[in-house]
Amino acid sequence: MTDSMKRELHRYLQLGRDAILWKLEGLSEYDMRRPMTPTATNLLGIVKHLTAVELGYFAWTFDRPFPGVVPWAEDGADINSDMWATADESSDYVIDLYRQMWAHSDATISELPLDAEGQVPHWPVDRATVTLHRIIVHVIADMDRHAGHADIVRELIDGSVGLTVGNKNMAPGDEDEWLDYRRTVEESARRFAD
Repeated sequence: MTDSMKRELHRYLQLGRDAILWKLEGLSEYDMRRPMTPTATNLLGIVKHLTAVELGYFAWTFDRPFPGVVPWAEDGADINSDMWATADESSDYVIDLYRQMWAHSDATISELPLDAEGQVPHWPVDRATVTLHRIIVHVIADMDRHAGHADIVRELIDGSVGLTVGNKNMAPGDEDEWLDYRRTVEESARRFAD
């Protein structure tokens, strides 16, 4: 497994991290925290969750303790406490802790070979032994799923869309064209309504 493979995997990991934080840019504290789905999906909660994901997979799996505290990942933390921010958790605090976790995860990626083995504590015993390569791929897949959630939540909040800064990755069209397109899709769907 080559250094170029590790660099490429790390690049995709960082692209996902950057996209997640970009979805928060320019929003009020309220909009970052707003539950936008029936299961309360919200942007700052996604950041908290991904902080815990990196803690579990890059720190705990490879026995590389994180020097800080991630309260929502501690034993005894309330269920789903990693999916929303309390009034005592500022967005700056959550984002800063996420960035600290990046640095810790990046050190794990940098210092270990891709074939380094670890143990995922919460996976079944027959699948718990993993390589760093597998964990990087797993975290990228998990993050990208949540980036899709963040895309939809942000669009619901203020209509903002896009893949990354400067790359909307959307078909061209102004607001009126998108409204016409939505009407066309809705009319087609109604043909199948009971």
